[in-house]
Amino acid sequence: MTGSDDPRAADARAALDTALRDDATAPELRGLPDDVVDRVVASFADEHGGAALPLLGRLAASGADRGVRRAARRALYRLAQRGIAPAAPAAPRPIVPRRSERAVQAWLSGVDGSGSRATWIVFEGAYGGLRLCSLILNDTLGITEVAGGDITRKRLDRELAALRESQKLPWVETDPARAVGLVAEALAVHAAASTSPPAAFAPWRAPFASAPVAEPPTLPDTPDPALLERSATLLERPELAGWFLDPESVQSDAVELLQTRESRLVLSDQLKAEREAAIVDGVIERELDPPASRRWSRRLAEMALVLDGAGAPEPAASARAVAAALASESFEPRRLPFVRALAARSLEIAGEVTLGRVSAAEVSRKPKAP
Repeated sequence: MTGSDDPRAADARAALDTALRDDATAPELRGLPDDVVDRVVASFADEHGGAALPLLGRLAASGADRGVRRAARRALYRLAQRGIAPAAPAAPRPIVPRRSERAVQAWLSGVDGSGSRATWIVFEGAYGGLRLCSLILNDTLGITEVAGGDITRKRLDRELAALRESQKLPWVETDPARAVGLVAEALAVHAAASTSPPAAFAPWRAPFASAPVAEPPTLPDTPDPALLERSATLLERPELAGWFLDPESVQSDAVELLQTRESRLVLSDQLKAEREAAIVDGVIERELDPPASRRWSRRLAEMALVLDGAGAPEPAASARAVAAALASESFEPRRLPFVRALAARSLEIAGEVTLGRVSAAEVSRKPKAP
């Protein structure tokens, strides 16, 4: 079997076979001439093929004498030439288990009159480090601004405190998954319009690309009539101070309104009121068509969540009621006090622009494209 009449060679071969059968440690092969060891190990490898690999590997790496190690390595080489080789070792596990990056905290601002809001999302990285992604999302343009990078917990706390002091709009903490979903929704806006977010968004795309789009906030099936009746007072709140239609879109209506008020014709207060109401009706009919009504409904629904988070449940309920009415075909926008107040405010501001008292750029509600 070994090509040698040396009984020690036969014993060595028997020891190898036994170690293979019993999955035992490598046998001791000291004391044999190198050429005998080589023939014993080679015949063992030839007969057992791939099954011999583990034992040969232990002989090649063990503390056996150099002749045994060389014989085992030569046998492994010859098997490799026949296409028989041990599987590649698995990559070593990192000392700290690697985790995929995930959103762990998020904050949202209120929605402004252009449909824009700020969003901060903190991601925890593979090894526990934090990254802050800061975005401006717009409901018609998608993502308009992006910034961020690595951040420490202490710095994040300082940035949040400074932000709350400087922001005119309320700033509330939200479910990180929903904030990610809002960014995914903004990406869907880009896809529908065949546009792209700013180039600075590229390093942040991965955690948002496969995220589900955020569900719209839940609205009541039947709006409370009392809340709708009082809804014009919503626009008195500081959070909605910037809510009005773009002055440029109602400029001609504002001029007509100014002319009505300054007319030298003797008109009764009732006739003047009727003419002003007709101008408001015209603005609402033109500017709050079904798509625009749905957009303003969603803005109000999002603001309701923000108002809840800011500790203002009654205005939040009113905002939900108007949002539900605008989303329903059962209500005409022109009959909603909130909508009439919105149109009236828009006309007043456009009138101020016409009279040169306010800069058009200062009050523009057109969102800035990325």
